[in-house]
Amino acid sequence: MADEPLVLGIETSCDETGVGIVRGSTLLADAIASSVDEHARFGGVVPEVASRAHLEAMVPTIDRALKEAGVSARDLDGIAVTAGPGLAGALLVGVSAAKAYAYALGKPLYGVNHLASHICVDQLEHGALPEPTMALLVSGGHSSLLLSTDITSDVRPMGATIDDAAGEAFDKIARVLNLGFPGGPVIDRYAREGDPEAITFPRGLTGPRDPAYDFSFSGLKTAVARWIEARRAAGEEVPVRDVAASFQEAVVDVLTRKAVRACKDEGVDHLMIGGGVAANSRLRVLAQERCEAAGIRLRVPRPKLCTDNGAMVASLGAEMVARGRAASDWDLSADSSLPVTDPHVPGNAHSHDHVHEVSKENLYS
Repeated sequence: MADEPLVLGIETSCDETGVGIVRGSTLLADAIASSVDEHARFGGVVPEVASRAHLEAMVPTIDRALKEAGVSARDLDGIAVTAGPGLAGALLVGVSAAKAYAYALGKPLYGVNHLASHICVDQLEHGALPEPTMALLVSGGHSSLLLSTDITSDVRPMGATIDDAAGEAFDKIARVLNLGFPGGPVIDRYAREGDPEAITFPRGLTGPRDPAYDFSFSGLKTAVARWIEARRAAGEEVPVRDVAASFQEAVVDVLTRKAVRACKDEGVDHLMIGGGVAANSRLRVLAQERCEAAGIRLRVPRPKLCTDNGAMVASLGAEMVARGRAASDWDLSADSSLPVTDPHVPGNAHSHDHVHEVSKENLYS
């Protein structure tokens, strides 16, 4: 619909420069420039390398998204950008770029939350989010259970990792197995040919007195690493596929078990799974099985929308515009620890008045 908000979203919280354009809940463009290959030799993301890559990729990626969407920058109704959480330097690149475009175009600026954006992106595939929605977000930096009654203003944390995030554990075990970086996709691939019951690895925080919705993967990571080291020390071959499958099963077992429990306890009949680890094939299968058994409807975006991308930021930005949320002030800054309870960073309702005067001078060409 032509009267739905047309919003451009910029995502730079980690190592991918994502620019998405949506009209309402329709995805028009999803352009990504990844610097993952530049980090691979270090075995993990290097913040300074990521920040410099964002600087180089920003303008070309925005231009590519506009071309893909077939729209002019002047047609936009707003610019949304990830304000946090994430790597401080990387976030600053995105926030600075969003400010520049918004100012030059005379458009409202929306600083939004990375985690809330991961929830909102599902609207681009499965329609409006039910309210309330339980969300399980799993990535290299986050493992969280969140309850959202209004994605633009009310997101409540139910549980989170107390140490390593699930994606981080995948990366570390892949490194121990000499499978490279990033670890998630390669572990998933090897696990498909292994036996998930070959080795019994621990399930963290699943005891009767443990926090019901929190996660811990540090002990699992250590147990797997020690098992591998013991085999190598004894001169025995490490069954890589079985290790991958057994480790992966331990992770997804805990994730899905706690997510379904949270839905039951809160009386929520919808579970949304997002974040990079949501692309894991075993997580999707087990979540579907357990949700069906519990009478819960599962919503998982296609893998490309699960990883960090600009489309998710644009989606949440479009919701902000549609619901009349206040735009952010021009002093918006990056917040590497922005809490999920702040889905966006609002400003004074009149903070953009002067920009519309500036825009008459046609600063953007």
